[in-house]
Amino acid sequence: MSETPMRVVVVGAAGRMGLEAMRALSQDAGFEVVAAVVREAQGRSLRDLGYDGDLPVDEDVAVAVSRTKPDVVLDLSRAANASATAQASLGNRIPLVSGVTGISEEVLREIRELADRTETPAMIVPNFAIGAVLMMKFAELAARWIPDAEVIELHHEKKEDAPSGTAMLTAQRIARARVQAPTAPPTKTIKAEGARGGEVEGVPVHSIRLPGLLAHQEVMFGAPGEVLTLRHDAADRSVYMPGVKLCLRKVRSLHGLTTGMDRLLFDEPA
Repeated sequence: MSETPMRVVVVGAAGRMGLEAMRALSQDAGFEVVAAVVREAQGRSLRDLGYDGDLPVDEDVAVAVSRTKPDVVLDLSRAANASATAQASLGNRIPLVSGVTGISEEVLREIRELADRTETPAMIVPNFAIGAVLMMKFAELAARWIPDAEVIELHHEKKEDAPSGTAMLTAQRIARARVQAPTAPPTKTIKAEGARGGEVEGVPVHSIRLPGLLAHQEVMFGAPGEVLTLRHDAADRSVYMPGVKLCLRKVRSLHGLTTGMDRLLFDEPA
């Protein structure tokens, strides 16, 4: 006997990640997309937006959740929508999986408090690519032995936030894993503002935005006589779909707010 498909509301369904997720989930018998939320859809159908399907489009996530009673909400929209989506899902005790980056600390606290208060699990996942999660784990391990590190992230020109959520989390994990302070002295003369990038918990982070890129990240560690480089390249958005499906299947087994996929992949918190 086959299991009942998991009913999913996809928020941000008209975006590049949203459309990819809609296609991947619709082709998997384990899932049923019951609503597609597109803010400012202005009467357009999903076919108009690039999806080969007849699912109706909702502009309000709360209306979609109330109408369809899903098992989980998948948010692939924008940071500006994160609070409303969390209220609509967690507020109705429906688990939330969010791939939104650039969420403010204030909204993160709100989501955490809402998940705790309603006893409904939520995940915020900066990167659904399994390889990217492994890269962050390896960077954390390397930082224990080589404290001098810099992060370079490269994305397509339409990405709205910088640094990326993956770069932010990578830098935070490097900083917290260090057992020694970095040895490289600060640059004495900065000839162009921002030339040395920004800093996240003392780790330099550099962001590049160019046409032709999708999503790439390098983490470089340096010590006398050696350089260790970790790099992850996403050539196509399909690389994120195994992680999306894993999170959708497992989120209900979690408690409170979980950041990243470490708990699922390594049986430990991020």
